[in-house]
Amino acid sequence: MSDLLPIAAAALWGAAAGALLPRAAYRFSVPSGEPWRTRCPAGHPIRGWLGPARCGPCATTGAPPGSDAPPGSDAPPGSDAPPGSGAPPGSGAPPISGTAPSYGPRAPALAAVTLLVCAALAAATGTRPELAVWLLLAPVGVLLAVVDLKVRRLPDPLTLPLAAAALVLLGPAALAPEHAGRWTTALLGTLALGGGYFVLFLLNPGGMGFGDVKLALGAGAVLGWYGWGTLMLGASAGFLLGALYGGALVAARRAGRGTAIPFGPFLIAGAFLGVLAGAYSA
Repeated sequence: MSDLLPIAAAALWGAAAGALLPRAAYRFSVPSGEPWRTRCPAGHPIRGWLGPARCGPCATTGAPPGSDAPPGSDAPPGSDAPPGSGAPPGSGAPPISGTAPSYGPRAPALAAVTLLVCAALAAATGTRPELAVWLLLAPVGVLLAVVDLKVRRLPDPLTLPLAAAALVLLGPAALAPEHAGRWTTALLGTLALGGGYFVLFLLNPGGMGFGDVKLALGAGAVLGWYGWGTLMLGASAGFLLGALYGGALVAARRAGRGTAIPFGPFLIAGAFLGVLAGAYSA
């Protein structure tokens, strides 16, 4: 029973953290070069970065996500309210539903994914001190994967702090008893994987985004913690998963051989699998 407590606690943390990601996922999901979103699709201001992607004003004005209401306008696109709705006839005001329309990823889906990721990390790592680091970084990895899948962009406010946080947080973990990794190889892994991706970017800038290079810094840190074998395994798994995905798209005639795909999710998935393998074998 005691072995299940860390897994249950990690699962609860993952569910709670994942439920807070939809708003950030919506705000970050814009094409490269565009500013982060500050309004819902109907033009109402969005406050804060964490929480469900639901708009309270849309519930009262009736402006559905994706409506043609101008930015900043609270006027819904509808006309007359239906009979019996309680709104004055011809006023154009829809009934107040009390339910805020969703404009981004669903909280239950992100909560479920983050729950599974955190529970798997806890099952592999046990009660070793680096588990706290993995649980803090996991929601950021899920968020990055969602954004990259949506708009093929890995935001700098997430990738660079992720790499820095991994190294900073693994420092105290390396000083705690019963840790199973080395901070020096985490640092070297950051430089090695980031440098390798930078070379790939220089060789083929059309197929490798610079955001992938920045993300590789954080991936190199968490993989390098468990040693060079884990780093090679996680890096190879990322490329293999990306190749399988691209091959499946080509086979389904949904993409050509030269079609660019978002590689961030596969880099993250490879790092996740590598950390699981490294933690199990440590």
